[in-house]
Amino acid sequence: MDNEDPKKVYSDIIDSPRPQNDKRRHITLYNRAAQFAPFAALSGYEEMIREQSRLAEKEYILSEHEAEILDRNIALIIDALNKGSIPEISVTFFTPDKYKQGGAYSEITAPVKAVDTAFRQLILYGSYDTEDRRTAPFIIDFDRVKEIDIRDL
Repeated sequence: MDNEDPKKVYSDIIDSPRPQNDKRRHITLYNRAAQFAPFAALSGYEEMIREQSRLAEKEYILSEHEAEILDRNIALIIDALNKGSIPEISVTFFTPDKYKQGGAYSEITAPVKAVDTAFRQLILYGSYDTEDRRTAPFIIDFDRVKEIDIRDL
């Protein structure tokens, strides 16, 4: 039987249709292929690699001269607010990273709502519409500010 031709041995069933169970529906090729689709054995691994490769900047320490310029600009902003005007400024500030040492610098340009000297914070309007109460103000600590550019006094 080892040397027999397989076509002769199985000739009675070779052209027969595949048996089907009448009680179950036939699975589609799409669903059948989904059973064998690859899966993520290491879920979260790609996100971990992306997080590790993300660079965080060191926070820049201002020199005395830069700190004096910053204090002068804050004084000019307070003076403008006391006179009733709403100055527009551009602020470069540091945001610490939640997951690793360091952080990132951002820049925002917005009208100034207030300067809180007790808590050492700049409070900016959340939108250019100073009457808009729906948007929350943007609060920046003095200690995180790198530079203030006064656009409009």
